[in-house]
Amino acid sequence: MTEREKIYVIGHRNPDTDSICSAICYARLKHAIDGGSYIPARAGSINEETRYVLERFGVEPPALMENFTTQVRDIEIRKTAGVSRQLSIKRAWNMMQEKDLYTVPVVNGDGMLEGLITVGDIAKSYMNVYDSNILSQAETSYANIVETLNGTVVCGDDSAHFTEGKVLIAAANPDLMESFIQKGDLVILGNRYESQLCAVEMEAGCLIVCEGVKVSLTIRKLAEERGCLVITTPYDAFTAARLINQSIPIGFFMRTEHLIAFEDTDYIDEVKKVMASKRHRDFPVIDDDGCYIGMISRRNLLGAKGKPVILVDHNERSQAAEGIEHAEIKEIIDHHRIGAVETISPVFFRNQPLGCTATIIYQMYAEAGVKIDRQTAQLLCSAIVSDTLLFRSPTCTEADRQAALALAEKGEIDIDDLAENMFSAGSSLKEKSVEEIFFQDFKRFSAGGISFGVGQLIATNRGDLETLQAELIPFMENSIRSQGMDMAFFMLTNVLTQTTGLICAGERAKSIALEAFRGQYDESFQMESVIRLPGVMSRKKQVVPQLILVLQE
Repeated sequence: MTEREKIYVIGHRNPDTDSICSAICYARLKHAIDGGSYIPARAGSINEETRYVLERFGVEPPALMENFTTQVRDIEIRKTAGVSRQLSIKRAWNMMQEKDLYTVPVVNGDGMLEGLITVGDIAKSYMNVYDSNILSQAETSYANIVETLNGTVVCGDDSAHFTEGKVLIAAANPDLMESFIQKGDLVILGNRYESQLCAVEMEAGCLIVCEGVKVSLTIRKLAEERGCLVITTPYDAFTAARLINQSIPIGFFMRTEHLIAFEDTDYIDEVKKVMASKRHRDFPVIDDDGCYIGMISRRNLLGAKGKPVILVDHNERSQAAEGIEHAEIKEIIDHHRIGAVETISPVFFRNQPLGCTATIIYQMYAEAGVKIDRQTAQLLCSAIVSDTLLFRSPTCTEADRQAALALAEKGEIDIDDLAENMFSAGSSLKEKSVEEIFFQDFKRFSAGGISFGVGQLIATNRGDLETLQAELIPFMENSIRSQGMDMAFFMLTNVLTQTTGLICAGERAKSIALEAFRGQYDESFQMESVIRLPGVMSRKKQVVPQLILVLQE
């Protein structure tokens, strides 16, 4: 299954139990319906409550996907095969002509990118003037020479390389040849026996006998004794001399310095900037280990689509993973207010005024006629218990309650025991920093030109809440500046007393909260930056709408 065929199902940043469990269970439902590759994902770290649920029911956490900006791996990568640095120029050129390539990647035996050879590089190799030692300087293999000249090995070992000597044409008489043939030279000659004998006796490394001339037994025997390779070619001396440089390995001409290669995880926006500043036609793609994958060009970036994704338990851009504006949103399943992300085309959008997204997904299983297995029932039930605070939240509906009870029976779990252990795990502050506590269930909003965030911690221990309260106040004042917000609020919710202490940070934050909850707060509770709200437990239904209403006025 390719990267483009995967569809990610993901909840909001700082995911809670509903966000995680709904992503897992909806991915399972979609797969059961159409058999597609649906991947549950998460946009942040898993909190302790959710971790408890996943471990209790033996489920692996979803994959972490913090950024949905289009990456190189999301576009079409041309699978141009990498070649060895020993490949001859002739073969490289033929490959380019056959496959309409302008750039060929050069890789080693481990698949690591070593360099690039382009049409321009090959053209330069033809047009530049090189001395007669160029073949030995390039350590050209005799096998390349045989292939380039369409030759036949008469005697000797063509697996060796031409590493010393020069290339020359034996056009002179044998007496004159003795003065310029040196040990190891490659000699191009014709059918003259005397010339062939002279070249062998002068310890030439290789003879190229042109026009398909048959080599005598005497010459072959003498060449074998002297370690001289003899090759015949159907070409005449002029043609052989003209073609022989095409046997040079591309490793001699390839580009190895200042290569511009992209990793498959690089973001397209950055790739576009680099491509715009360079005149290269093609660019190699490598993985994290430096292994070559394929090639891309500017043309591959045209019409690049984002990662396909289904959003669950949120529909606002501010709560979605980074880069969601680049993603190809397929569906949205949610139970919050509509502040929907912008989509390119119409999508399936299901939003219901229920206490939990998992309740909607429970209904969708029934509508699709898909049986809910035991583990899926356990996850969906846990999500409903979490979001409705075991039916105590004002967002809870009878549909949520009936769904949770049915799922508890199907999942063979004691719902009260589940709730007690979940809330205990979620409210544990052991070994947690103030920052971790603050951001573990934190959502951002905007209204009236004001950016604000609301976090929440649900606990059963009053002592823990009071201790944390004193630590959170100074931390929040610093956080609103570092996070670029105008104000922030944090709900310390006691599930047993059904009361929330609302901590306010930022200029006018407390006065706005007092106006929002006029007549609802405990006037006898006097503490700077904190408002006590009896009966308030839901961020979604009781806190955020009230704050937005005041900010919009």
